[in-house]
Amino acid sequence: MATPLSDSIFDDSFKGDIDPFGLFDEWLAAARESEVNDPNAMTLASVDDAGLPDARVVLLNGLDPRGFVFFTNFGSNKGRQLRAHPRAALLFHWKSLRRQVRIRGDVEEVSAQEADAYFATRPPQSRIGAHASAQSRPLESRAVLLEKTEQLTATFGQGPIPRPDYWSGFRIRPLEIEFWKDGAFRLHDRVVFTRDSDRWARTRLYP
Repeated sequence: MATPLSDSIFDDSFKGDIDPFGLFDEWLAAARESEVNDPNAMTLASVDDAGLPDARVVLLNGLDPRGFVFFTNFGSNKGRQLRAHPRAALLFHWKSLRRQVRIRGDVEEVSAQEADAYFATRPPQSRIGAHASAQSRPLESRAVLLEKTEQLTATFGQGPIPRPDYWSGFRIRPLEIEFWKDGAFRLHDRVVFTRDSDRWARTRLYP
């Protein structure tokens, strides 16, 4: 369970368990009330075959005690990198709240059933876009993409738009979750939760 929040992320006198997922849910709910756009936006960091870091902003599409889920084209740079090197880092930064959450962990692919269920919730144009885009590959011109989209729109018509095999999701299963809260005079509040088997150990960090 999470504890009531004050100026600190949690009360140091509280000795019980704190669920970092519950705490994250509280912070995300607050962000939904305060952020102008995309409170579920997160920076995703991966590495390529040369060990060179790569980062981009994606949207959190699912969250449960197993981890943080987003969906993408597996042929994209991030898709190929995560399949080859299945560890990643996430960063949520909510500027309006002056808070951030950092996550590091292992990566796994979601099930086909999970991917199908989420794909079905997307607007038809977004589902067609998943078929039209060879994500991260060179594109001759914007006109080529738009023409391909129009052709696919005509092909599918009013019928079903199936999920492409190369479009699915990843789940980041966290090993560490760090909460950061802005403090006066740069005396920020930082707490890191580290997974220990099925339990979470917490440590307060210097700013």
